[in-house]
Amino acid sequence: MFQLLRSVGPRAFSMASETYASGAHSAAFVTCPNDTVAKDLARGIVQQKLAACVNIVPAVTSVSNFAVVNIARYEWQGAIQEDSEVLLMIKTRSSKVLALTDYVRQNHPYEVAEVISLPIHQGNPPYLKWIADVVPE
Repeated sequence: MFQLLRSVGPRAFSMASETYASGAHSAAFVTCPNDTVAKDLARGIVQQKLAACVNIVPAVTSVSNFAVVNIARYEWQGAIQEDSEVLLMIKTRSSKVLALTDYVRQNHPYEVAEVISLPIHQGNPPYLKWIADVVPE
């Protein structure tokens, strides 16, 4: 037991003692029409240092009162659309969201690409530090 406490104790103290400014980082979400577009955008976003990490979620599942479906339903130009989409979950600095949005708008095939972001208020301090280390101010 003592060995476990000795090895875990310093790490737990380190994680608890690190500080984080709430909202300094954001999670941004972008939908893509297919895996190829998603991978191309994700690669470009990371290469341009607009984000530290992009997760590609292959099937977006919507939940409604009627059913669970693997398609996105939305209204576009007055008509209801149904399409399968791929979701990008992007972790970045909040200060980079505008540049990230510009990059997506320039490289996304949709006329109006979805880019939404939410500030990160809490998280694993070493992970949040890693985002800060990878994405320059």
